[in-house]
Amino acid sequence: MNQKTLRDSFSWDGVGLHSGKITSVRISPADIDFGIRFKRLDAEESPTIKADVKFVESTIRSTNLRTGDGAIGTVEHIMAALYGAGVNNALIEVDGPEIPIIDGSAQPFYEKIAGAIIEQEKEQKVFELQESVTFVHEESGAEYIAIPSNEFMLETVIDFDQKNVGQKYACYSSSQDFGIELANARTFVFTHEIIELAKAGLIKGGSIENALILKSNDASEEQFKEALKVLKHDNVDAIIEEVNKEPKLNYDNELSRHKLLDLFGDLALLGVPIKAKIIAKKPGHTANVAFAKMLKEVFVKQNKLAGVPIYDPSITPVFDTEKIKSYLPHRYPFLMVDKIIEISDNHVVGIKNITFNENFFMGHFPGNPVFPGVLQMEALAQTGGLLALNNVENPSNWDTYFLKMDNVKFKRKVLPGDTLILKMTLTGPIRRGIVQMKGTTYVGNQVASEGDLTAQIVDRTKV
Repeated sequence: MNQKTLRDSFSWDGVGLHSGKITSVRISPADIDFGIRFKRLDAEESPTIKADVKFVESTIRSTNLRTGDGAIGTVEHIMAALYGAGVNNALIEVDGPEIPIIDGSAQPFYEKIAGAIIEQEKEQKVFELQESVTFVHEESGAEYIAIPSNEFMLETVIDFDQKNVGQKYACYSSSQDFGIELANARTFVFTHEIIELAKAGLIKGGSIENALILKSNDASEEQFKEALKVLKHDNVDAIIEEVNKEPKLNYDNELSRHKLLDLFGDLALLGVPIKAKIIAKKPGHTANVAFAKMLKEVFVKQNKLAGVPIYDPSITPVFDTEKIKSYLPHRYPFLMVDKIIEISDNHVVGIKNITFNENFFMGHFPGNPVFPGVLQMEALAQTGGLLALNNVENPSNWDTYFLKMDNVKFKRKVLPGDTLILKMTLTGPIRRGIVQMKGTTYVGNQVASEGDLTAQIVDRTKV
């Protein structure tokens, strides 16, 4: 699947939920690999803030980013809309401190974005979770489980000790329509929370037009009136009358769906689509971001290990030592490949078992045996020779001569007892007997050495 951006630019105006300031937002197309970035037009030098979980500054009733002098608040709904629409690259210009809350959902953003998506000419990275992970946020009690899956799936359970709410469940998968299933789930708040949030200087732009306000079990009407006065609402009696009514919900389980929407937006800060089934209990922005940071670490680790061959010594090798000897002229003590476990038209994986009985350990070094780096390159060269000769007729008639080695690096010691995994990959087609390969050696999942090797294969019967 290729990266996507927008065909056109779009603008919105609205009040910021926490700042109470009227803000304009313009979202525009962006180039390949640009990612999602916010630009503060009202700030000095118009700083740009990348939408990345590592830049989350605070998570008090919203997700807020900061890089250097640039900051932007309440990004979760517009991020959810972009993620739900599959947009990878976009510039979001803002002339205020936060994204406007609009109606408290992602629907106003999603409606414009979803109808203007274009594909770009580069494949997008995807985070395919390979092993199940669990996460518990001790402070809030939120719990998360992520399980490998062929698609993106979310499930959540919320449990509020409030009348007419209790325990609610919601689920979503990428095979469903985001605009129908999640985008229209609005943010919500209980009246007892408004009292504390108002005292903290938050939700200055909150109203019954941009949030579901739900009556609490333990907040009196007088306390609620005082909170509304702090927020400088003129129509206090009308708001209280509205809150006392049965709330009109967009979904029967709108509260739990909005929690999924928030989680959706926070996970979008990973920067890559994820294939996993995620089950969340009592999610919230602070716990969501902590969980997303853990997933980011898993993603980085998976990327590092993506090219590491898996060696199972119980599986019969493709080439054993005797077959290797039928291809290569090398013999004891200079045959540096014990077996081949993978081979194709463009790559090969070999194994070299390092034993203290190797004769060079007597002098390299006494009391500190280290497998020489130059012999690691030789082992790669022999492994690459097998790849090259596997593409010719009568391989025993050919010799492989290495012409040069570039960008050679040694990253860890190789010691007696180690099993050295040798991987060689063609970096171009074989032309006129010239073979160019990228070589990497591993011990376990750690890179021991690497380099770019060039060789020539010669038919000795024609020399």
